[in-house]
Amino acid sequence: MSDLTIAMPKGRIFEEALALWRKAGLPAPPDLDADSRKLIVSLPGANLSFFLAKPMDVPTYVEYGVADLGVVGKDVLLEVSRDVYELLDLKISPCRIAVAGMPDWSPPLHPRVATKYPGIAERYFKEQGQQVEVIHLNGSIELAPLIGLADRIVDIVSTGKTLRENGLVELEQITTVTSRLIANRASYRLKNELIHSVCDRLAKVVQRGVVV
Repeated sequence: MSDLTIAMPKGRIFEEALALWRKAGLPAPPDLDADSRKLIVSLPGANLSFFLAKPMDVPTYVEYGVADLGVVGKDVLLEVSRDVYELLDLKISPCRIAVAGMPDWSPPLHPRVATKYPGIAERYFKEQGQQVEVIHLNGSIELAPLIGLADRIVDIVSTGKTLRENGLVELEQITTVTSRLIANRASYRLKNELIHSVCDRLAKVVQRGVVV
């Protein structure tokens, strides 16, 4: 049986993804945790290897075949548009992409939107028939309206706590987001049996609603 390599995201998705993997009865390394600095862990007896990557990089590793499978948020897939197969909605790490701003927000003469999702933001406002300047930031998006860089932001919202703590409110919801299992196209053909086995076992756990 051929080896299977899985790219796992660092950060908030990681723990839920690994828990789901284990609940599906799939082999998982006991020492692979969110705080570990180890980037690659192999399980030779199970023909599996895992590596940790930045969430935004997971689809790139999968597209180029460095990883056969990957776990990634739908937000990332919408933003980076990589050529991969989306196999399964894992139903973990649910959240939403939303437009947020100050409670008294009103349309300015020259609207500017700050976000780490410029592709999603540009498409959304174009669909709404709104002309905006999109400013790409990599972090602390909530800061932009507070210091006058932008009048609104587009960002991931889970509980809304970060928005509230910074005096912002959710203005519009763009889309809901969960994490997905993706596959490299060539791997899907060449390792079809193994990939289907993994996908089917995960799907059964997801269908039972046993996620976390």
